[in-house]
Amino acid sequence: MDEDIVWAENAWPGTDGKPALWEDGDYIIFRGRLSLDEDGGAALDVGGSVLLFDLADSPVPDGVDGSWVEVRVAPGNVMAWPYEV
Repeated sequence: MDEDIVWAENAWPGTDGKPALWEDGDYIIFRGRLSLDEDGGAALDVGGSVLLFDLADSPVPDGVDGSWVEVRVAPGNVMAWPYEV
């Protein structure tokens, strides 16, 4: 993702405890489990697909790590790369 997570601006607690992906107006919404790392990065697990984000300078609330989160992203900031396992 070419967009940082900014809590309460483009990210908030998930409304449901299951992964989802949908379009809402001019945005794509991803719902998944958020994992935070010590280096200011974040990974959102959306049904087994992992999306990588950076965290903006604004802090995320305590207890967000491992919780269900929804992230709103402009379509132009979503990129996919093929991979092999």
